[in-house]
Amino acid sequence: MSDFWIRFSRNKGALLGIAMLAAVILVALVAPLMFPKGPWQMVQRPFLTPFATEGLPLGTDTLGRNVAAGLAYGARVSLLVGLVSTLVALAIGVPLGAVAGYYGGWVDEAAMRFTEFFQTIPNFALAIVLVAIMEPTLTSITLAIAIVSWPPVARLVRAEVLSLKKREFVDAAQLAGLSNRRILLAQILPNAMSPIIVMASLMVATAILLESSLAFLGLGDPNIMSWGYMIGAARTVIRSAWWLSFFPGLAIVITVLALNLIGEGLNDAMNPHLNRKGRA
Repeated sequence: MSDFWIRFSRNKGALLGIAMLAAVILVALVAPLMFPKGPWQMVQRPFLTPFATEGLPLGTDTLGRNVAAGLAYGARVSLLVGLVSTLVALAIGVPLGAVAGYYGGWVDEAAMRFTEFFQTIPNFALAIVLVAIMEPTLTSITLAIAIVSWPPVARLVRAEVLSLKKREFVDAAQLAGLSNRRILLAQILPNAMSPIIVMASLMVATAILLESSLAFLGLGDPNIMSWGYMIGAARTVIRSAWWLSFFPGLAIVITVLALNLIGEGLNDAMNPHLNRKGRA
């Protein structure tokens, strides 16, 4: 672990990403303490400009609600959707890819054809269809994002398992009489975790963008404040009230950039040989 942290800390961008993400998480955690009235409460007249009124550093929106409160509570939604949808996608893609890569044959063919079925439709279009079919709630949005996110995970894990199952330590485990299940769970998957972890960090960022895009189109949960909802609600007044779209957009950019920087740092730390070869 100490070697991992030393390699990770060499990437200054990754450290910056951690600091940025920690700030977003902190704001999300203390949102109820900072804004006990919540993001829906009307606190002043509409369209107050940023830094013009005491207690309203980012101004008010079209209905006189605190923009800063919306950003803080929106961080909770974006991080929750990103994390949960990624975990669900991993729970689907990792087992499917591992079984397909290890057993091969008809199992591999069936699993990959099933995966390709989901990849024939663009992710965003499929997410729109799924959310439109289901009632737009936080649960349905999270599930829709997970459904469109798992196929790349399955393909990545399959490729890693195909490579690892030819290694000597797998042959040794088979000679020792270990079952296929134990070999897969205890020998192969732990050695395939590095690329999975890196991919997961990037998937969280993608999920946040998908949720924001769905909310922008009016397919978000109407009872929950999110960054995408704030941008979508302000798109008709973008010229006269630029801050209503700018600050939620900036929050999305900061969060997604932080996750991408962390993913790059994880890749450098977990694949030091590839990183060294690339820089050489």
